[in-house]
Amino acid sequence: MGWRIRDRATFEALRRHGRRSRRGHITVTFVGTDDDSGPRVAYAVGKRVGGAVVRNQLRRRLRAVVAEASPPFVPGAYLVAAGREAAGLSYEDLKAQVTAAMTSASRGRRP
Repeated sequence: MGWRIRDRATFEALRRHGRRSRRGHITVTFVGTDDDSGPRVAYAVGKRVGGAVVRNQLRRRLRAVVAEASPPFVPGAYLVAAGREAAGLSYEDLKAQVTAAMTSASRGRRP
């Protein structure tokens, strides 16, 4: 999943109309689209998580988790936000929380 969200309109749609799901220390906001362009993902890791090194490491781990996720995610925009304690999770726990939150947030949409 290499498609990134960069446009302001998508972020605004996520804020206004997004469906949220929280699993552990991960929150995912989802907005579906009508086209089949595939899933697009953005990551939010705030300063409360830690310094720049910690935030960048967590962001890289999140990207890796989403890239290797086994269930096919429905097309749309996903915003994956990490809480403070997410930096201390093992890779498997992080993967389980991200996958569960993304699946739950997009539930009800076609696969």
